[in-house]
Amino acid sequence: MMTLVLAALAFIGGHFLISSPLVRPALVARLGERAFAGVYSLLAAAALIWFGFAYGAAPNVELWPKPGWAWLVPAIVMPLVCLLLVCGYSQTNPTVVMQAFDRSAADPAPGILKVTRHPIMWGIGLWALTHIPANGDVASLILFGGLALLALCGTTQIEAKRRARDPDGFARFAAATSNVPLVALAQGRAKLRFADIGAWRIALAAAIYVVLWLAHPWLAGVPVG
Repeated sequence: MMTLVLAALAFIGGHFLISSPLVRPALVARLGERAFAGVYSLLAAAALIWFGFAYGAAPNVELWPKPGWAWLVPAIVMPLVCLLLVCGYSQTNPTVVMQAFDRSAADPAPGILKVTRHPIMWGIGLWALTHIPANGDVASLILFGGLALLALCGTTQIEAKRRARDPDGFARFAAATSNVPLVALAQGRAKLRFADIGAWRIALAAAIYVVLWLAHPWLAGVPVG
């Protein structure tokens, strides 16, 4: 279990340390923005692989008996997770690395950004959170809890950087969006048009959901449900 804890600290702590205001500017000044992004990605990938292997080798220490309905939590939420990830990776998003606010755009936050301005991070966070009750052991709490912490706390770090870099652009973007999913829609600050998301993204998200369901025994070692 100690190996898993160390891997979690390396992956999660490494993200926060390297991207912190004390470390990131110095590395960017020395390496350049693109080289920094490349090195950062390689280190994160290596730490994530270690995290995954450490999780697979960790002993099974039960925290609570898994209730029979627990598998329904991720099963219900995962369609939204798939849509958030598909949209987050396929449409313009100023919160993503190497992208910026487009002040000339008539709509500062099209498509899925009306749901949340961090679709990728919330997709990862919701995936991780919904898998905690369905597992109920220490290793899973460390893995999924750590990934949820990194993703959801990471949204605040991203916003702090974007706000400092372009205060006016961020203010216009934030006025039409929310960090927490659906808040801007509930407050009437945003109006979601499914045409902006696109039928092909919805279809692709549905296909990915089906594939994940069928491949779950191979990917996770246990069937859904």
